[in-house]
Amino acid sequence: MNLRPTKATSQFEFIILVALLSSLIALSTDAMLPAMPEISRDLGLADVNRVQLIISVFILGTGVGQLFFGPLADYKGRKTAISTGLLIFIAGSVICIYSESFTVMLIGRLIQGLGVAGPRTASVAMVRDLYSGRDMARVMSFVMGVFILVPAVAPAVGQGVIYLSGWREIFLVFILLAVIAFVWLGLRQPETNPVENRSPFSFANLIAAAKSVFSNRATMLYTGAAGLIFGSFVAYLGTAQQIFTEVFGVGEKFPAYFAAMALSIGAASFFNAKLVMNYGMRAVCRTAFLSVAGISTTYFVLVLLVPAAQNLTMFMIWGMASFFCVGMVFGNLNSLAMEPMGKVAGVAAALIGFGSTLISVAVGTPVGQLYSGNILPLIGAFALFTSISFMLLLLAGRVRQDPSQ
Repeated sequence: MNLRPTKATSQFEFIILVALLSSLIALSTDAMLPAMPEISRDLGLADVNRVQLIISVFILGTGVGQLFFGPLADYKGRKTAISTGLLIFIAGSVICIYSESFTVMLIGRLIQGLGVAGPRTASVAMVRDLYSGRDMARVMSFVMGVFILVPAVAPAVGQGVIYLSGWREIFLVFILLAVIAFVWLGLRQPETNPVENRSPFSFANLIAAAKSVFSNRATMLYTGAAGLIFGSFVAYLGTAQQIFTEVFGVGEKFPAYFAAMALSIGAASFFNAKLVMNYGMRAVCRTAFLSVAGISTTYFVLVLLVPAAQNLTMFMIWGMASFFCVGMVFGNLNSLAMEPMGKVAGVAAALIGFGSTLISVAVGTPVGQLYSGNILPLIGAFALFTSISFMLLLLAGRVRQDPSQ
């Protein structure tokens, strides 16, 4: 990368930059939601549920890509990993623009996901380079708070682009933001993993780093919990457009309702930044998991017994309350999993990200495919996955007892 930073960034600018790099995932997911009916129609899909694959294949690509970009971030630097990923992401976007079949579209989405894994993995490693413990959780919470504003506006951006031109032009927006991130990173952000701190690449070092991750039981349990929680959102993202437009008939107001859900997560992330400093990450996660499990189980039973409870008002109450609680755990779970991994932060971020993403796609995609005109599969998934995550959190807490967490 030929661009050189003019001076060190402030913490505020660092948070905004990391949020932008992270937000490419959310933007590339949520801006596509209003386009799903048009894509299904234009590319001739007989089964409308198949269009959900443009979400899950992209997310799968982000997980697989981290296996490459994690080591690259450790051995060649965080900025090299990020800039390389941005270029691959742009290439995938170009393929999607010119796709004439659903298969080609999925290939482009997979490449997009592979590329965006670079910014996703290396930006987390940059945070770990500079912060640890509760300070890291606090910074990650602010990053998540800014990051979550993107899902709040992304569907509206996608819908606006469709109105002005068509769904293919949404990918031009992705390319523009990737270019901005590339230039901003090069001009403003110093490398946080300098050459003197890097180990020369070798498969022996890579295997040793992987062993340190896989042998840490607490890290693996936190990764499993994060994967299950994200799996609930994979199911939600895949079915949100269908639920809001088909079940509740909101039509063109879909972006507004989706934004309300997303903003509840953003609000929780900002609140968590202060709460975690007083009570610790595990305590916050335990309370959040129990709350979501209780709320979702109650609503699931209510809809079963009283079908009229499947209405927009009740769904929004459930969603905003549940998403607020889940917003309290995203940054915390990642920080808990990464905390013991300071010496191999890049590889650890890759393996943790890959593991949680693989779990999320494996459990979330089948839930989305169960959609048949009602919300029960989605609500049931939130109830089940948060309950299991709570148990994993308890097991992890017995492995590593650190009062700072």
